[in-house]
Amino acid sequence: MTGDPSPCPLCQGADVGFFCADAARPYLRCRACDLVFVDPAMLPAPEAERARYETHNNDAADPGYVAFLERFAAPFCEALGPAPLDGLDYGCGPSPVLAGLLEARGHKMALWDPFFAPDATVLARTYDFVTCTEVVEHFHRPGEELARIIGLLRRGGRLGIMTSLRPADEAFPTWHYRRDFTHVSFFSQETFEFLARRHDLSVTFPDRDLVFLTAVVRSTDTV
Repeated sequence: MTGDPSPCPLCQGADVGFFCADAARPYLRCRACDLVFVDPAMLPAPEAERARYETHNNDAADPGYVAFLERFAAPFCEALGPAPLDGLDYGCGPSPVLAGLLEARGHKMALWDPFFAPDATVLARTYDFVTCTEVVEHFHRPGEELARIIGLLRRGGRLGIMTSLRPADEAFPTWHYRRDFTHVSFFSQETFEFLARRHDLSVTFPDRDLVFLTAVVRSTDTV
């Protein structure tokens, strides 16, 4: 890494410094929002990303993968309340298993993925909820992407995120999650709390890798 660090891709802050490096790439850290991110010069090309995603064996016939997503679906649907609600699975991948689990619970689902479901019309409306499971760690521009997602929520809408929260600093160099070259943005609980403050959301952490954000409804809001 040479020259001055790039601005933070989440908050655009300039208070960014070197965090650590491995044999493949250096990592930077924003002192304002606590995001750790890959040096922008080392971000993967879209073709390499898609090739990597196509190797994932994530489908409804895999009981382990379904059980993994149920860890998200069960508490998120409990937080949502009664069906049917309108939802969007943002970053659904080639096999939209999560959408199927939510549809089985009575919700109506739309799909978006830049590689596998690139129908931009679904981004031209709003939803009662948006899901992002194992997605945000892939964002090259997380501030831009998350602002777009939050803008898709209706009043009181919920955003459900599943991603491994960054471990303690000393554990990061051996953390398995950073070894996937398509994982380029690493969030801590403090990062999501920063995001919630910036976008007027409430935030809860139901499990070690679950983050639920809710668009706050103020008493002064009009219908």
